[in-house]
Parts: sequence; C-alpha cells; structure tokens
Amino acid sequence: MVFKSHEEYFASASLEALPLLQAIQAKVEALLPNAIRCISYNIPAFEHNRFFFYFGSFKKHIGVYPPVTQDRLLIQELASYRGAKGNLSFLLKAPLPIELIGRVALALSREYE
Repeated sequence: MVFKSHEEYFASASLEALPLLQAIQAKVEALLPNAIRCISYNIPAFEHNRFFFYFGSFKKHIGVYPPVTQDRLLIQELASYRGAKGNLSFLLKAPLPIELIGRVALALSREYE
C-alpha cells in the first residue's frame, strides 16, 4: 500500500504501535511547529525546507531516521538504540523515550536546515 498521509499510515499500524507513532508525531509538532507532515519512503516524515525526520513502525520496533551525525553527546546517549548505520530502533515492548526522540528531532532539524 502506498500511503498519502500520516493518518493513512497510522490507520495501518498495529494497536501496539499506534500510540507510539502518535506520541512521536505530537512531540515533533510541539517542538517544531513549522515542520510539515509528509510521507517519504512510504513512512511518516517531517519537512521544513528539506525532509529531516522519518519514523515508522515495524514488527517489533519503531524506527527513527536518519542518524544524528553532529551532536556528539546526543549520539553517545543514543548508543543503545543505534543500529549499524546509526538509525534508531525502539522496541515496541519497551517504554518509548519520547523526550529523547524529541531531542533527536531538534538535532536533525538543525542538521538539515
């Protein structure tokens, strides 16, 4: 299925993932009110002049992309969530570190200005 909006994507999410996706969307919008909802790579994303933040649900985790590359302290703090390419994975069965994800969105917004 090709998604055209965050809402369409969320409608296809599992009951376990849905509140996590909604929380991420709300956090990004609260911190970055000029960010625009969009779909890119067929997952929810945000843009402001450029795409800068992507997130999606998978069988066992929520993924956040792209990797933070310029904030060394934040990168260290994210170490337990980072995959081989630096993308973030948050297990569905673990508490979602929403404040940390908000800091990631801010950092990516700055990186992609």
